Amino acid sequence: MFMSPQAEHILDWFHVSMRLQVLNQMAKGLKSTAKTQTAPAPADGDEQDEPLDADDLEKNVERLKWNLWHGNVHRALQIIETLEWDLEPFSEGSEKVRKMEKAVREFDSYIRANRQFAPNYGDRWRNKERIATGFVESTVNQVISKRMVKKQQMRWTKRGAHLLLQIRTRVLNDEWGSTLSRWYPGMKIEAEVAA
Repeated sequence: MFMSPQAEHILDWFHVSMRLQVLNQMAKGLKSTAKTQTAPAPADGDEQDEPLDADDLEKNVERLKWNLWHGNVHRALQIIETLEWDLEPFSEGSEKVRKMEKAVREFDSYIRANRQFAPNYGDRWRNKERIATGFVESTVNQVISKRMVKKQQMRWTKRGAHLLLQIRTRVLNDEWGSTLSRWYPGMKIEAEVAA
């Protein structure tokens, strides 16, 4: 596939924020179990067990989101590390904590792998630059998914799929009537059906 050399590659904010939303929901879900979850006491017995602070987890997820929005990836990675440290002592005793710890580790890998593509989203937003590709995904859903999904129980050849997508695109762009009138000049085509 051809990619423009001038194309700017950025991490899609929509995908970042969806992952953060999952972490936020997990932190909220831990509030009900946080009072009963305590870390094991240290071996020397000097300190008491400390309960899991779900409010602090939730605040750290919000800080993480704020730092990523403002392009401070280094600080965001530090917050992720703090979340991992906060969750680790409690992961043995709770399935919910274990799941959140796994999600935090996966998010850490995702951000580390894409750190060079994480801009200052807030700056881009204020300058009316793109921060997400939702419009592209919406177009793909509109043009392709409605016909090509497995629920349709259809099999498509590459040629058949290509031809169908050309027609579907012309219909969506209100160009189908003019295409038909070019193909069949004697055929009377009503003006494009008003939406």
